Amino acid sequence: MRVGSRGFVAAFGDMLLRRQTLIRRAQWVIISAYVLLLAVPLLLPLPRSGDFIWNNLSRFAQFAFWGIWWPFVVLATALVGRFWCGLLCPEGALSEFASERGAGRAIPSWMKWSGWPVVSFIATTVYGQLTSIYQYPKPAALLLGGSTFAAMIVGARYGKSKRVWCRFLCPVSGVFGLVSKIAPFHFQVDPETWRRSATTDAPAVNCAPLVPIKTMRGASACHMCGRCSGHRGAIRLAWRKPAMDIVYGSGRMATSWETILIVPVLLGVVPAALHWSNSAIFQALRQWLVELCVGAHWIWPLSLRLPWWVLTNYPSVNDVMTVVDGLCLLALIVVGCFSATILFIGPLAASSLLLRGRLAIVHHLAQALIPLSAASLFAGLLSLTITQLHADGIVLPHSDQARAVVVLMSALWSLRMFFGITGIYNKAIGRRIAATALICIPITLFCIAWIRAFSS
Repeated sequence: MRVGSRGFVAAFGDMLLRRQTLIRRAQWVIISAYVLLLAVPLLLPLPRSGDFIWNNLSRFAQFAFWGIWWPFVVLATALVGRFWCGLLCPEGALSEFASERGAGRAIPSWMKWSGWPVVSFIATTVYGQLTSIYQYPKPAALLLGGSTFAAMIVGARYGKSKRVWCRFLCPVSGVFGLVSKIAPFHFQVDPETWRRSATTDAPAVNCAPLVPIKTMRGASACHMCGRCSGHRGAIRLAWRKPAMDIVYGSGRMATSWETILIVPVLLGVVPAALHWSNSAIFQALRQWLVELCVGAHWIWPLSLRLPWWVLTNYPSVNDVMTVVDGLCLLALIVVGCFSATILFIGPLAASSLLLRGRLAIVHHLAQALIPLSAASLFAGLLSLTITQLHADGIVLPHSDQARAVVVLMSALWSLRMFFGITGIYNKAIGRRIAATALICIPITLFCIAWIRAFSS
């Protein structure tokens, strides 16, 4: 990369440092819009067939949250890193605002459990599908508003001017941390410059997401807020080769929770959750359960209507989810989770044994699947955008083909990255090719299943 480009990127990081007051003001603008889009649709009647994105606030809020915000924040994180978290996220800004004025208590040990982001992501994903969060304002306000309220409570109790919620409990922090590993930007720490500047009188940096900036490696935990840019002359926003962090950097310190988030969750739970309504497996399970209930004279699973905050219940627009529907949805998600686990973990383990004779590098090898899982998540979420636009008569030509291309290209990237990782642990080209061939099988099968499911 040319020096001029590197200088421009570093200057942008320094600009973020100088414009922190402006960034704070922009955050309050976003917070105001966020609250407006969550609260006002609760006061309005449910949209009818004649309501569109451009003439109905409920439809516009639905499109803003699920048609634009969710898929394109995932895309932006892959392209530029976690700038959304550090600069724009209303939940993070409110959590830090509460922390600045809060009790400043020590963070309890239970809160630091590394499994919370995975558990909370699964819980919010499943709950969102059961309550049709993408279609109705009440579950959106409950889930998003409840999460924001919890973030403020945590901020008011723990840490001082910190984002404790974002660091340990945010449902999407784990996903954003993984996706940011393939971004071409990061705040780079020069250890030698840091060591030489040990005697300088530099002001302290408040790293809100609690990243140890002196030893920071990669961009997974960094929120890209720019507050540490230029600190002691050792930290600069910089270009990097995409995925270098995975192959040679912090990917070598991969954990089991990251592997769980990649394989069973992003490659299993998420596709099943996004595709359940059109799934042949779901329809077959539902038919079997309906026949079982009718044969046993159990009417309540087919007729009982639970509150909207438990299962979708909007009879005025003929949208009611029965107990049977909810059970079938949960069963489909479990099937997706176990299918992805069986499909990928076996080849990953076999590759690890082939390269090292033991399972020690399974988690690092699994990091190569991040491009595939990120592309699958983005392309799957984009179906929300396409569906909402299609409901308003706007058809995006070749959208299915474009999403399929994105997934296929990411699969090739994952294979290339996997081959690069094998070179770290074994120099024998034959073993490297064999290990890559093993993982090529589940990646190919996943791509075929994904394209068939989301193009149907």
